Amino acid sequence: MTRIDTTFARLRAENRKGFVAYVMAGDPDYATSLELVKGLPAAGVDVIELGIPFTDPMADGPTIQLAGQRALEGGQTLQKTLDMVAAFREGDDSTPIVLMGYYNPIYSRGVDRFLADAAAAGVDGLIIVDLPPEEDAELCIPAQKAGLNFIRLATPTTDDRRLPKVLQNTSGFVYYVSITGITGAANAVAGDVGPEVARIKAATDLPVVVGFGIKTPEAAKTIAGVADGAVVGSAIVERLGRGDSAAEVLAFVASLAEGAHSG
Repeated sequence: MTRIDTTFARLRAENRKGFVAYVMAGDPDYATSLELVKGLPAAGVDVIELGIPFTDPMADGPTIQLAGQRALEGGQTLQKTLDMVAAFREGDDSTPIVLMGYYNPIYSRGVDRFLADAAAAGVDGLIIVDLPPEEDAELCIPAQKAGLNFIRLATPTTDDRRLPKVLQNTSGFVYYVSITGITGAANAVAGDVGPEVARIKAATDLPVVVGFGIKTPEAAKTIAGVADGAVVGSAIVERLGRGDSAAEVLAFVASLAEGAHSG
């Protein structure tokens, strides 16, 4: 049982939906980013997704692309991202942290070294958006052997023929991308999402959380109502980009969490 498994088991027992928050590591700087991450659990976040800054984030819209650029310009590295997780773990040993990003920084570091360092830092899972199931031997299976969940994305274009392959080595939870396109590009619609979540849940016992296109507490409530949880990223990152303080961002996160938990 990873921290992710334990968290979703607790949420099920409490008959509550989960709230997952995404922030970019090192945005706008290391100190502010660490302050924000440390404050997320008290704001109601059940699982933290911590973005790994990368120069070519193909699945991300302008908001998260700019966050990655700010982080990289501020000196954020993969090592500093792992250091941030370790610093978080000094005060919190229960909230799951999932690293989300692209394979290149991990490949550059070396898979075995990265997995050992990530596990030692206190990382619980990975979402690596540019590694398809056909490449599971590259990172997915080694990650699970190292004790990390490997969380797969399913999308509106993942049909019934493709879905079993997507679910084959997935663990922790399934991340359903509610829209076709990049992050922050459109609004999630519960009427469209609900049947897709039901279709995925018929094929797996894993929790299904929904992300992309959720920007308000009301949307978080509506989407969580048809899934096991909601993910918000761009709407949080956007506030950092416009200069909000960590405290201001955390107040917004708390409102999102309240919405998701009442879904």
